Amino acid sequence: MPEDATARRPAMVLLHGTRMSRAQWEPYRALLPEIDLVTVDLPGHGARVAEPFTRESALATIGAAVAEAGGGAVGRGRPPLLAGHSLGGYLAMMWAARHPDALGGLVLVGASADPRGPLTGVYRGFARALPVLGADRTAGAANALMRLLGARGEHADALPDGAAYAALPAAWDLVMREARPELLRAVRCPVTIVNGQFDQMRIHAGRFARAAGGARVVTVPAATHLMPSTHAEAVAYTLREAVVGVHGPSSLST
Repeated sequence: MPEDATARRPAMVLLHGTRMSRAQWEPYRALLPEIDLVTVDLPGHGARVAEPFTRESALATIGAAVAEAGGGAVGRGRPPLLAGHSLGGYLAMMWAARHPDALGGLVLVGASADPRGPLTGVYRGFARALPVLGADRTAGAANALMRLLGARGEHADALPDGAAYAALPAAWDLVMREARPELLRAVRCPVTIVNGQFDQMRIHAGRFARAAGGARVVTVPAATHLMPSTHAEAVAYTLREAVVGVHGPSSLST
């Protein structure tokens, strides 16, 4: 590929959800060959499962990934897009609100339910139940459900064990305290909100969209909260459309 064509390639940072790791997004490299993807493990997940999850470490991880995508080894000197699923989406929103001029676009996947609402009790109750249920047993049931709903091949291979559940209480406590729709008022880049049709995390999508000043809202038919693994092609299409909305169709020429 000519050097000038490579320099025009867009970059995107992808943040995984609770219990997952950067492996969640590895199959997307084949689905989005025109985009330079930067993936990371959040603290308490993946290769960093032994690290405590803290606000500072999570946001610093995102900052380093955005710096790499925008101007480091991968970056081409222009703002990258930042996308995150579930926990990753809420963290992406928090980071974007604090760095409003650093991004070309923001994509929230399954992260548009106000955590101050009914989700607070659900996640706190789940965190309390984990020691009783057992992390590995819970992970086995969750993985079986994801396979039943359509996770196949690399997506099924990327499903983790229960080790990362240890980070769940700290991670979701942070989300419940800080990840509110009003944060999007500070975001200056284009925002895309994407949810599955049957995703409980879409209940306040309109509220998030209004806070962003008119975000693009996408609903994936027949998908649940697990759609990055079960409806990868549809999620990849939405990510590609977000890039086109920022950089134009010519940015995806290979």
